[in-house]
Amino acid sequence: MTEQTTVIRNAAWAVTWDETAGRHAYAQDVDIAFSKAGILHVGASYAGHADVEIAGQALMVMPGLVDVHCHSGDEPIAKGLFEDAGTAALWGNALYEYSALVDSDSDAKAACQTVMLGDLMRSGVTTLLDIASPHPRWLSLAAESGVRAYLAPGFREAAWRVVDSHRLDFDWNEASGRERYAQALAFVDEARAHPSGRIDGIIAPSQIETCSESLLQEAAAEARRRGMRMTIHAAQTMAEHEELLRRTGETAPAFLERLGVLGPDLILGHCIFLDHHTWTRQRTRDDLERLAASGTSVAHCPVTFARSGMTLESLGGYRRAGVNVGIGTDSYPFNMLEEMREAMICSRVSGKSVFDIDTAGIFEAATTGGAKALGRDDIGAVKPGAKADLVLVDLSQSGMQPVYDPLRNLLHCAAERAVCDVFVDGRAVVRDRRVVNLDYDGAVLELQDAQKRACRAAEKADPRGRTISTLARLSLPLANRL
Repeated sequence: MTEQTTVIRNAAWAVTWDETAGRHAYAQDVDIAFSKAGILHVGASYAGHADVEIAGQALMVMPGLVDVHCHSGDEPIAKGLFEDAGTAALWGNALYEYSALVDSDSDAKAACQTVMLGDLMRSGVTTLLDIASPHPRWLSLAAESGVRAYLAPGFREAAWRVVDSHRLDFDWNEASGRERYAQALAFVDEARAHPSGRIDGIIAPSQIETCSESLLQEAAAEARRRGMRMTIHAAQTMAEHEELLRRTGETAPAFLERLGVLGPDLILGHCIFLDHHTWTRQRTRDDLERLAASGTSVAHCPVTFARSGMTLESLGGYRRAGVNVGIGTDSYPFNMLEEMREAMICSRVSGKSVFDIDTAGIFEAATTGGAKALGRDDIGAVKPGAKADLVLVDLSQSGMQPVYDPLRNLLHCAAERAVCDVFVDGRAVVRDRRVVNLDYDGAVLELQDAQKRACRAAEKADPRGRTISTLARLSLPLANRL
C-alpha cells in the first residue's frame, strides 16, 4: 500500500533548516510535502504527486517540539493543590513533604497519561520522554496516541521521608530497588520492540540521591550495552545538593563524573543547583565544564521550579558554556510553548539581561537541543529526509496578529491557542485543535474523582495526620452559604 502524501501549498512562513549554517531559518511562500516516509520536499512549487493539499497562506509550519522530561503518572491530578505550599526548612520546596503525598491510583493512570499526551500534542510536542511507573496501558496508550515516545520506568532504592516538616530522611530498601530495576530493564526492552517504530525505552534511576553508587553504575552500563539513553533527576533541589555534600563532599556532576556515568547518552533532569548557583555553598564554576566536556545533556523544566521560587542560573549561561540543553515540561500544565516562554523569562531575569537568551535560542533548545539529547538528527528540523513531525500554526489567530516575527508571537503571546494541526510520521495527531487518536475529553472528566481519591489517600499517608484542607489550603476562604 502506497503511503499518503500531503503537501502544504504556499505556506506563508516556515521554520526550515539551513544545512550550511546548521540552524533554523525562516522561509516564506514555500511548499512542504511529506508522508510517513518523511519530509519529501521543502521549497518552491512541489510538482510531485499529492493525495492531500493544505492551503498554507495563513499558516506557519515548524518542526515538532521535543519534550525531554515529563511525568504522566500523577501530575494531571495535582493541579490546584500545592502551588502555594512548601517546606520552609527545605528551601521552600513542596516536592518532598507535599507533592510526594499525591499519587494516582490504578484506575486513574490511563486518564492521567491521556490528558498529558493530549495537552503536550496540542502545544506542538511530537516527541516526548515520559518518566513514570509502568501501568498496564502505559505502552499501548503512548502508541495509540501517535506521538513519538521514549518511556522511562523509574526505579530507586530509597524513599523520601520528611520528619516534622524540617528534616529529609531516606528509607532504604535495596531488594525492592533491585526488583524495580529488573522490571524496568524488561520494560525498556519491550518498548524498543514495539512494532510502531515510534516507541523506545530510557533507563531511569529516579533520583541521584535515592540510588546507590553501584546501582547508578550498573544502570549506566546496561544503558550503554543496549545503546539506550539514560536519564536521572540530579541537582534538582537544594535538599539533594546538601545531601550529596553530606555523603560525598561532591556536587551532582562531580559525583556522576567519578562514577563514570556522565556522557553524551545521559540526560540530567533539571540540573539547577550546580557549583556556580548563588544558593549553594560552593564558589567554583567547574560543573558546567564537566557537563560540556562529557557531552551530557540537561533537561530544563522552569515552570514547576519557578512556582517554588527557584530558577536555573542561567539557561543562556549553560548554552554559552557548551552544555546541550533541551526543554521539558515536567508537570502540569503540560504546555511546551508556555514552558519555553517561562524558560526565556527566567533566564533573562537570572542572567540580569534581555540578551541572556533570545527566541531563536529557546526554539533551538526545544527542537534540535532535545533531538541531540536523544541522539537523533532526524527530528526537530524541517528538512528533506527528516521525520515528518510538523506543527501548523494559525497565523490568523488573534495572538498571532499582526505578523512580523511569527515565532515571537507564538512564544510571547499566542502559545497553544494558535496550534491547529500536528503531524507525527506524516499522520495527524491533532486536527483542528482536537486530539485525534485518544479520548481526551473522557479522560478529563475522570480527573475530578481521581483527585478526590488521591486527596483521601494523601490524608492517610501524611505522617502528621493532616487533612487535605490543612495540607492544601484554598486560595480564598470559603464563604458561608447565604
